[in-house]
Amino acid sequence: MNFNLGFIGGGNMSTAIFNGIIKSNVHPPSKIWVSGPHIEHLKYWTENGATATIENGVVFDNCEIIFLGVKPDKLDTALKTINKTTKNLTKKVLFVSMLAGKSIDTIQKAITCYLSCASISVVRIMPNTPMAVGAGICIYTPDSTVSDTECHIIETLLGSSALCEKVPENLMGSLGALIGCGPAFMYLVIEALADGAVKQGAPRALALRHAAQMVAGSGQMVLKSGKHPGLLKDEVCSPGGSTICGISALENGSLRATMINAVEAATHRTKELGK
Repeated sequence: MNFNLGFIGGGNMSTAIFNGIIKSNVHPPSKIWVSGPHIEHLKYWTENGATATIENGVVFDNCEIIFLGVKPDKLDTALKTINKTTKNLTKKVLFVSMLAGKSIDTIQKAITCYLSCASISVVRIMPNTPMAVGAGICIYTPDSTVSDTECHIIETLLGSSALCEKVPENLMGSLGALIGCGPAFMYLVIEALADGAVKQGAPRALALRHAAQMVAGSGQMVLKSGKHPGLLKDEVCSPGGSTICGISALENGSLRATMINAVEAATHRTKELGK
């Protein structure tokens, strides 16, 4: 793909996407730029062939597609610094926003405020950190000016390390909280399951490894079998057996309600961050 790809903000999520891109060779590192306030924090990027800078305007001037990886409350600051340092306000740029809770309309208005002469399109995405190991998921929604070709490019870049799906913007909140916050929920589950095995005498390292693989394998069973999780659960639960006793303990602890409440809380907080 013959274009320069930029990242404004080189934090964990941007780095996860960068990792997926370079590991799958879908875009050359020599055509990737990244900016951040502390150049020393971008050493990993430069070690892997990208160009790093402290000036957002340099990324804007050199790149046709730019990922916005700053915190939601830093959007105006990032755009203001582009305005102050860019040498080309008339260029066409496709911004890919990963700002939690920020709608396309909100992002467009902010960009227009500072970059009114530029030709701007916006794609809103919600990725997750397992993209760093090629096992992520990322949803996206484009504005009306984004072409099918541009959507294909975004899917290629993100699909190298994630299941990438286009969804309506009204689902970005709930699904975004599920996939963006969900890994942290699962890490807690993995740790707790391992603790349970440790309590029964298993070595911790062994318990953690087996718990993680069990959770990963269970997810693959849902995806590849096409069966409802409830049915898969029933297939493991023999009458009067060990599994159904464990399920009963989980139900007594309100596991389902707790998980539902966790996604709901994360969704509400995401909306608040976008205001």
